[in-house]
Amino acid sequence: MDRRFIFNVAPFNACHASTIVESEPDKYLAAWFAGTQEGAGDVRIWLSSSADGVNWTQPDVVAQEPGIACWNPVLFRERKSGEIILYYKIGPSAQAWSGFFRRSKDAGKTWGESYIMPAGLIGPSKNKPLQLDDGTVLSPTSVESYRNWACWIDRSVDGCRNWTRHGPIYHPKTSQGVSQPALLKRRDGSLMLLARSRTIGQVCAATSRDGGVTWSAVEGISALPNPNSGIDAVTLADGRHLLVYNPTHIGRTPLAVALSNDDGATWKQAVVLENEPGEYSYPAIIQAADATIHITYTWNRTKIRHVTLEPRELSAAEAPLR
Repeated sequence: MDRRFIFNVAPFNACHASTIVESEPDKYLAAWFAGTQEGAGDVRIWLSSSADGVNWTQPDVVAQEPGIACWNPVLFRERKSGEIILYYKIGPSAQAWSGFFRRSKDAGKTWGESYIMPAGLIGPSKNKPLQLDDGTVLSPTSVESYRNWACWIDRSVDGCRNWTRHGPIYHPKTSQGVSQPALLKRRDGSLMLLARSRTIGQVCAATSRDGGVTWSAVEGISALPNPNSGIDAVTLADGRHLLVYNPTHIGRTPLAVALSNDDGATWKQAVVLENEPGEYSYPAIIQAADATIHITYTWNRTKIRHVTLEPRELSAAEAPLR
């Protein structure tokens, strides 16, 4: 495991909610929001690039709205066109933000104009879209209204130009339940959604067997405690699933990676990323073309940490979590 900070000195006080994408083979982009503090009018979206997966450029602003906070960037590479899309939100709060996006046709070296998402859509709320074998893109999103949280899937069959909305995906016994979903693809072709929980105290899951059009009700996973903090997940090339999360009911430490060999039926703790006092949160995880696993996350709200893992480092996972 290799752990580094994307930057050591930066022109902002606080940062949060990172995202990472492989823009070209062994080249990466990472983005996050940063400013005086979360929700402040000077919070912008910052971007850094890496030409080797190890060293990062000094961060630059890639999106902003004068006087209004930016939130939760998500980077995604659309497989057919090769375009990199940066999704992000602008607004005073999660209850009042709007979704925006920019496209890059040259692996993030330059960016096109900023556009607002169609009415009623905000784009992915925190985690990366999933592209199916037929090219369909599933964008995991959620609505955090005053008291009613629920997940949705925005579905595109034309390279992220037009979308249909599917949901809501929610827990049947609470209206204050789930948000910020992550998507996994099972070996049998079905899909699994994992979500942050507000009042349930566990990572929650739902299933789709028709390509993300319809979903089961959400159920909590007792082996995966959740303190109402962001998660992310990825399906590896070998079919295993990884979940990055805070395995606790209170606070945002420790931060760990859980592993499932059986399509999410059981989970094992594979790697502990952080276990000191502090906040280690809002992870993003991808697997690169060379099979290396890349994770970014908030480090005490002052830095973004980048971790790389090799799949072989996951083989010594402990007994299933209980």
